[in-house]
Amino acid sequence: MRYRRADVAGGTYFFTVNLAERKRTLLVDHVDVLRNVLREVKSRHPFHIDAMVILPDHLHVVWTLPEGDCDHPTRWMLIKTGFSRRIPAGEQRNQSRMTKGERGIWQRRYWEHLIRNERDYGRHEDYIHYNPVKHGYVKRVMDWPYSTFHREVERGIYPLD
Repeated sequence: MRYRRADVAGGTYFFTVNLAERKRTLLVDHVDVLRNVLREVKSRHPFHIDAMVILPDHLHVVWTLPEGDCDHPTRWMLIKTGFSRRIPAGEQRNQSRMTKGERGIWQRRYWEHLIRNERDYGRHEDYIHYNPVKHGYVKRVMDWPYSTFHREVERGIYPLD
C-alpha cells in the first residue's frame, strides 16, 4: 500500500498551478476573470489568500483553510473549471481530454505543500513574491502588478524596495 499523508484541516498550504500549454499567457490576459472566479469560490468555500502571484502561465499561492476543513481539491476544481468556462476556446486538446469533455487549459495536477512553521511560511511567501523577477518578467518585485506583494507593503510586512 502506498503512503498518503492526510491533509490537515485548517492548514496553510503552498500551491503551484500550471497551464497545460506553458507558452500561453492566459492567466494575465484574463486576470480579471481569474480574480472573479477566485472571489466566487471563496464566497462558497471560504479560504484566506495569504500570498499570491499570477504569472502568464502559472500561479503560486499560499492559502489557509478554515478550521475543520481540508478540502482544497474541490476548491481547485471549481477555480479551474470556472476560469475555463469563462474564456474563449482555442487551446490544444489531446484525445483523452476530448473524450472526457475537458478544455485542456490547466495541467490536471498541481503542486501542494503543507506549510510546517513560520520559517517555512516566510520562505514560501518570499518565493511567491520574487517569482516574477526569477522568470525575468520584471527587474524589481514591486513592478509586477499581479501579486499580493503590494498588499503586504501596505500592511508593513515588506518594504517597497
